[in-house]
Amino acid sequence: MTKDSLNLTAILNRALDHAAQNLTFNKLLVQIGIDPNNVTFHAIAGRLVDIAMANINFASMCALVGAAFYAATVLTRTMVPLRAFGIISTLLFMAYGALAGAIPTFLMYLLLLPINSLRLVQMLTLVKKARVAAQGDLSMDWLKPFMNRRSYHQGDVLFRKGQPANEMLLTVTGKFLVTEIGIEVAPGQLMGELGFLTPGNKRTQSVECIESGDVLTITYDRLLEIYFQNPKFGYYFLRLSSDRLLQNIARLEGIIEHNKITLQSGLIK
Repeated sequence: MTKDSLNLTAILNRALDHAAQNLTFNKLLVQIGIDPNNVTFHAIAGRLVDIAMANINFASMCALVGAAFYAATVLTRTMVPLRAFGIISTLLFMAYGALAGAIPTFLMYLLLLPINSLRLVQMLTLVKKARVAAQGDLSMDWLKPFMNRRSYHQGDVLFRKGQPANEMLLTVTGKFLVTEIGIEVAPGQLMGELGFLTPGNKRTQSVECIESGDVLTITYDRLLEIYFQNPKFGYYFLRLSSDRLLQNIARLEGIIEHNKITLQSGLIK
């Protein structure tokens, strides 16, 4: 035992000696089974431990462990462990209510059990779908019922770089040209999806119709609803946007390399 702990114990014992002179405190000591003439910190601590051990049973242990799991739900940041801890806590409090005869407590947690179980199943299903979507190759056919058809003729400009963007387009027929980089967009490809991600929703390129055809359009507001409701589309859209950005980077690197070779050839001549 260290000097600091001895000093602390001595201070507590002196405080208890002064408190023992109070009549009300004496009555409390007698009620918990402590001699008022022999009041020490160790005596009180030992007696409290004895009282706790005498009153601990299986029901109270269930309540204690259930409270610990409930505290874990408050500290947990992710939903799946939170729901799992919530179910364990609910089962333990139900056991406490049944063993201790606390019927309102039992019924309350009995009602909470299917709610937590349902939410856990929903979250696990959502995670499974997200993993499938991240690994699979998804078609945009299921999105078509949410889109509106629009026709364009040769020479029509669908949008220009820097204009406000409020919709994404899926080509159905015809041909379209990204004028800044000279890339043709064939049927079955998306256009205008990067405007959904850019600050201020601005068009990043201009697109012109070079062969009359139809497109399907969907507004960004509707797209945002589907994005949050369907994890498959969310992951698909992220992959699509990432692929488009990587293609743009590769194209720019190719242009830079071509210009570098051209410049070197000119210097050699």
